[in-house]
Amino acid sequence: MPYDNFSRFYDRLTDNVEYEKRADYFCRLLSLCGIKGGILLDLGCGTGSMSVKMAQKGFDVIGVDSSVGMLNAARQKAFESGEQILLLNQEMQSIDLYGTVDCAICVLDGINHLPCVDDVRKTFERVSLFMNKGGAFIFDVNTVYKHREILADNAFVYEFDDLFCVWQNNYNENDNSVDILLDFFEEEDGVYYRSGESFTEQAYDLDLIASLLSETGFELMGVYDDMTTEKAAPDSERAVFSARKK
Repeated sequence: MPYDNFSRFYDRLTDNVEYEKRADYFCRLLSLCGIKGGILLDLGCGTGSMSVKMAQKGFDVIGVDSSVGMLNAARQKAFESGEQILLLNQEMQSIDLYGTVDCAICVLDGINHLPCVDDVRKTFERVSLFMNKGGAFIFDVNTVYKHREILADNAFVYEFDDLFCVWQNNYNENDNSVDILLDFFEEEDGVYYRSGESFTEQAYDLDLIASLLSETGFELMGVYDDMTTEKAAPDSERAVFSARKK
């Protein structure tokens, strides 16, 4: 299954993400939309770090992810935290909930993992369908600038005591996508075992995303530079969208 192998190493490769600060930031944006609690949908919840943080801040959280491996890690994390989080194995573009939600988030570039514009539109449609009127949808995206200038055709190396990871990118100028190949070398009892994962991230024009939100029943509240309420700039690496259900 996609990302299931990646799920074993995801938290170690993202240990620089300050989830507490990011959760506070998303709560701030939700509050600006009038949302301070209720049922929260965490799209592409991954290993559940943000789901747990938002539950600890008083939200009733539903976590959705397409990867069983990611959800298994999220389930363990929820258990260890003592938080009650409903976890569903679903694709973002075809979510099917048991009722409506008051707000939704998608953190750390989940939207970039949708392969085409139609899938982005379908995801927004499904979120809109299951969101109460006046609800808020907050999500971030890697920008075209980041794909072209930062990720590009670069390679990155992560080294831990018992894990070595090589991250290789291949930038596709025609559609601003980046093909990502991860090679993991895991040490156990003096022997290294190799495994891998590959996937593609797609960057979408910010104006296009705004248009899709409007078409699917949302009012755009703002497009911000990451972790701020300042307007996203041409060289912003991550943009954060805030929208409210009409």
